[in-house]
Amino acid sequence: MAALVLLERLSPLERAVFVLREVFDFGFPEVASAVGRSEAACRQLMVRARRHVAAGRPRFQADRKEREELASRFFDALREGDVVGLQNLLAADVSMVGDGGGKAPQLAKAIMGAQNVARLLASVFPRMALIGVTGEPHEVNGQPGAIFRGQDGKVLHTLTLDILDGQIQTIHAVINPDKLGHVGPVADVWAIDRIVRQTRQPTE
Repeated sequence: MAALVLLERLSPLERAVFVLREVFDFGFPEVASAVGRSEAACRQLMVRARRHVAAGRPRFQADRKEREELASRFFDALREGDVVGLQNLLAADVSMVGDGGGKAPQLAKAIMGAQNVARLLASVFPRMALIGVTGEPHEVNGQPGAIFRGQDGKVLHTLTLDILDGQIQTIHAVINPDKLGHVGPVADVWAIDRIVRQTRQPTE
């Protein structure tokens, strides 16, 4: 989807040259013949297309290692219920978006701000750990994240982190069972939610 959005930034000719050259690996003589332009013109179109695609990418896109390291620190702080540690990893205007789809308890429909998000996470996840819920780091939709499972190993929900400029900008929580079936057998989230609500935090 991201690639398609970037391609939409190109003119029709730039897009044709870019796809023929970059995707199908055509030589410039073949590209020129296909689009009805000279080889020199196609080379110039290719330069412009690459420039436009590069300009459309986030300027501060974190590399894979940096994202994985930040995600690891996030999930460590999450397990410990470390509000300050979590807050230090979040952008000031971070948002947490949940998707229960009306078929699961809503972890967070939309919560904004580092302090609010950190407090919610630190209040819920340690309690989940007490009843045997575990989280395993896992790439979700191409982003660092984790799959959380109940004590029976069934999938409870996923978390995905959008990381930009060394901070977590958005946290996506998917708990709708209809969207988790491809990950594995789905847990009874309502039952787990009832137990979590009755569980005191480790510090209480």
